[in-house]
Amino acid sequence: MMPVVREFTLPDLGEGLTEAEVVRWLVEVGEVIAIDQPVVEVETAKAVVEVPCPYGGVVTALFGAVGEEVLVGAPLVTVAVSPGEGEPPLAAVPAVERAVERAAEVERPLVGYGVAEPDRGGRRRRVGGGAATAAGRATGASAASAAVASVAAPAAPAPVAPSAPVAAAVPVVAVISPLVRRLAREQGVELAAVAGSGPDGLIMRADVERAVAAKVAVAPAASSAPSAPSAVTAAKAGPAGAASSGAGSVVPLRGLRKAVAEKLGRSHREIPAATCWVDADATELMALRRQLNAVPGPKVSVLALLARICAVGLERFPDLNSSVTADGSGILRHSAVHLGFAAQGERGLVVPVVRDAQRLTTEQLSEELGRLTEAARTGSIAPAELTGGTFTLNNYGVFGVDGSTPILNHPEAAMLGVGRIVAKPWVHQGELAVREVTQLSFTFDHRVCDGGTAGGFLRFVADCVEQPGVLLRRL
Repeated sequence: MMPVVREFTLPDLGEGLTEAEVVRWLVEVGEVIAIDQPVVEVETAKAVVEVPCPYGGVVTALFGAVGEEVLVGAPLVTVAVSPGEGEPPLAAVPAVERAVERAAEVERPLVGYGVAEPDRGGRRRRVGGGAATAAGRATGASAASAAVASVAAPAAPAPVAPSAPVAAAVPVVAVISPLVRRLAREQGVELAAVAGSGPDGLIMRADVERAVAAKVAVAPAASSAPSAPSAVTAAKAGPAGAASSGAGSVVPLRGLRKAVAEKLGRSHREIPAATCWVDADATELMALRRQLNAVPGPKVSVLALLARICAVGLERFPDLNSSVTADGSGILRHSAVHLGFAAQGERGLVVPVVRDAQRLTTEQLSEELGRLTEAARTGSIAPAELTGGTFTLNNYGVFGVDGSTPILNHPEAAMLGVGRIVAKPWVHQGELAVREVTQLSFTFDHRVCDGGTAGGFLRFVADCVEQPGVLLRRL
């Protein structure tokens, strides 16, 4: 019984994500894979994740080059598999021709991935990937033939290479994705003038981005060129003048960087934020940490102590654990503290979230913060662990800086920033001494509270840093 070629499309990765960028392929054409083996590493607007393939067999094609964006539902790989239980034999069509045809068709999953729709004899157009997808289609056709031939029974006839990749000219609208249409509209790109690099000339996001880059590169030269005496001026300028365009390059915003840019831009536009700050003597806090870590058990980080202080402070100042409703008509107070904290990953800054931080002990906070930090650093953090925060703790002291006026993590109403803890001269008990000092900054949404509430929270945090025993009154 001859193998059949199954096509695996990019599954729905959750959180409303519609696309992902190919970071690294984990398999090659011709490689034998197992069911649920990860085949590609992709970057979404939330995180970098590995995508497992629900089929086991021989990889016949890969769709999408490294750095290319693929839409949810677009093909990722095709795999030649042996017919399983309930898989009818393919006797109506010669094996190789059928394999090539199946490699060029789209069998979209019903929900997520893992269950393919039955073949209804029709052809569906692929939406995704750009130029590399078209190349992948041709590669898939030839690789499918080779894979089928390699795993077929010895009595099977020798495969004959198809004369041309399977493709049909479809003279319809050259854009399917509403995201591509919106991008073109926002950037002022006329889609009728854009040559599509996708299947059947489909216009992809990368095509619009190239058109935008071309406009940016041409604009300086067009604005500086004179109208009537252009030929004379060019002759006087000579080759050197023609070469000095001074145009820079455009780096497209993609994946995580794009999501961060959109969120911070929205926060800056919509939230009237204000910042206040205070210096605090953290000597006693650091001494407390040394005492806690001298006892056998999980180590307690400075970030965990600050998280515990924030959780207690938000119980005392609940206005700050809130957000303004989408229509701006009210303030939503959150019953739980989902504490976000800034963490530097391989692909940029992310904000993992500790759920129900108010319920965790200091040791539990330290363990969860450590787990999420490591996951963010390695890029293995789940997208769901980067959403739903109600308050953010930003320890920018790890970068060796003292202060900052950060942009709030929309739609949160407040963020505590902590600078580096460094030895400084300080007046302690009426005498000049060298103490471990840090600067605390507090940024808040002025719609949810006034300066009195913000200053009260910041002063409470500073008092707990200087005298950790204050916490015992709230525990």
